[in-house]
Amino acid sequence: MTFSDIFKSSFLNNVASVSLLDMAIAMVLAFAIGLFIFLIYKKTFSGVMYSSSFGVTLIALTLVTTFVILAVTSNVVLSLGMVGALSIVRFRTAIKEPLDIAFLFWAIAAGIVLAAGMIPLAVIGSIIIGVIILLFANRRSSVNPYIVVIRCQDSASEKQAVEYLTGKTKKCVVKSKTARKGEIELNLEIRLAEDNTDFINELSDMEGVESAVLVSYNGDYMG
Repeated sequence: MTFSDIFKSSFLNNVASVSLLDMAIAMVLAFAIGLFIFLIYKKTFSGVMYSSSFGVTLIALTLVTTFVILAVTSNVVLSLGMVGALSIVRFRTAIKEPLDIAFLFWAIAAGIVLAAGMIPLAVIGSIIIGVIILLFANRRSSVNPYIVVIRCQDSASEKQAVEYLTGKTKKCVVKSKTARKGEIELNLEIRLAEDNTDFINELSDMEGVESAVLVSYNGDYMG
């Protein structure tokens, strides 16, 4: 063993394994695709509370996946060690919306494909996925559903309130009913015939009706 062999470092040998130009192109394209995914997510979000941090996570996830795969593709031994290291990572954050899972996988897949050098596939594939999500995620019913919560004193006032709502709305379906002594609570899904909610005021003034609450409902439902 010579004196130079003592200071020979395999770490320094890997410095030039990926060129600076390749790194720059991959990271810039990863940022552009991640930003595109973030804009699609922001445009198609339909949940209760929008999370800006999740949108930034999509951009960061695309960038992180890209440079990790760049390192893996340049060294076979490193790829085996990376698989072992990532296998012990556990994520506990709850996914609130089912579509958020698709965005997470989209960001990861875009970073993998981009770092593998398949730039046309990453760009064109992301555009196609974005267009499809825009077409299907933005499809909404022309008539928004509402939930009406009614508290009645007896079955007679309950029947009168349901008949009144049926005549004032396009659709009126009982979702749940809770009966107690001296009180009946109804949850009904309705579709408005017109953009006028004055019927709730008239409903609350009916004899035997203690209260009437109208709530906008944008969850999953059968049309």
